[in-house]
Amino acid sequence: MSEYETPISRMAVEQFERAAKHLDLDPNISERLKRPQRALIVSVPIRMDDGSVEVFDGYRVQHNMALGPCKGGIRYHHEVNLGEVTALAMWMSWKCALAGLPMGGAKGGIRCHPETMSRNELQNMTRRYAAEIFLFIGPDTDIPAPDMGTNQQTMAWIMDTYSQHRGFSTPGVVTGKPVSIGGSLGRIEATGRGVVSTVVETAKYLNLNLNGATAVIQGFGNVGSVSAKYLSQSGCKIIAANDSKTAITNSKGFNIEKLIEYKIQNKTLKGFPEAEPISHDELLEIKCDILIPAALGRVINEKNASKIKCKIISEGANGPTTNEADEILFDKGIFVIPDILANSGGVIVSYFEWVQDLQNFFWSEEEISKNLQKIIKKSFHETLSLSQKKKVPMRIAALMLGVRKISDAMLVRGLYA
Repeated sequence: MSEYETPISRMAVEQFERAAKHLDLDPNISERLKRPQRALIVSVPIRMDDGSVEVFDGYRVQHNMALGPCKGGIRYHHEVNLGEVTALAMWMSWKCALAGLPMGGAKGGIRCHPETMSRNELQNMTRRYAAEIFLFIGPDTDIPAPDMGTNQQTMAWIMDTYSQHRGFSTPGVVTGKPVSIGGSLGRIEATGRGVVSTVVETAKYLNLNLNGATAVIQGFGNVGSVSAKYLSQSGCKIIAANDSKTAITNSKGFNIEKLIEYKIQNKTLKGFPEAEPISHDELLEIKCDILIPAALGRVINEKNASKIKCKIISEGANGPTTNEADEILFDKGIFVIPDILANSGGVIVSYFEWVQDLQNFFWSEEEISKNLQKIIKKSFHETLSLSQKKKVPMRIAALMLGVRKISDAMLVRGLYA
């Protein structure tokens, strides 16, 4: 058994193997792509507010650099492990390639409970982690970004720590920073905006009128709330949503502005007055037109896939649908927009931010939105076209496009040994 192997890493490898079969991929390339190029495990000791010292496990995995420097988020969560980070890094490789970005895939994280930690503890942990992975990251090698449990402030701490070690300001070492220190306009909303863009294109293809269509948001964090906001602006009714603490529904549709404001003020959806509480399982099974899983991985699985009653699933999260569930959903005729396409808006605008930092020339939000839409729509229609041509699910088509680009680059570059 490989040290990388966990249920989610096996899931990622199985997806790759399915795509590789359709591509008739060179077996030597295939074996290399099943494993990350590099993986780092670090200890992150920090002094807690009570004076005690606690040691956290940190990770950074670089999957492939054939197309360029690595790109990928850093997550803080109590279930982070090497296998999960490896799977996420692999998906980032396919995601970057599918979008046509000159970047490879990476991912990092710390196993912790960030919601229980003070700002001081989070800053100490982040800075120590940045120091431990200092030789692993950089504008020309590996550019981290926010992910689950991290945000703009986290990136600012990493950027500052890295810059202190270098002796000069290096804004291009991370993306997703505050605009005041080299961040990009439009980055916060980029992933959710991209999710909705793929829904809009799918609705056109399926002749589904979004005005009056119903949607369910599983996970009301950054991606879920932004997706809800833009879907609502398109005329959709958001009839259910959840966070880690509660799930709520309103058959008439939520006032999304009020719901977002309530979540910001209360840190939870629990107690929102214009809603009825339901279970997390019931939320996924509500009849609707659009379902957006935007939280953890593997929430749609062989146990509940047959109970899902929607027309479109747009995966705002990474790996929310297991391979067994994929087959069930495909047989049911549910149109699944895979994660490496649906949530690629975040890495696309992160790429824009990196380019802006390197050039010291910054774009308007209108330019960023226009270029994001152009890239993600192109990726969507290329995936749809291949899906129809090869008669394969959208996920396999998206993987085929991403894997082929990386495979071609690796074959041209050759093997240095």
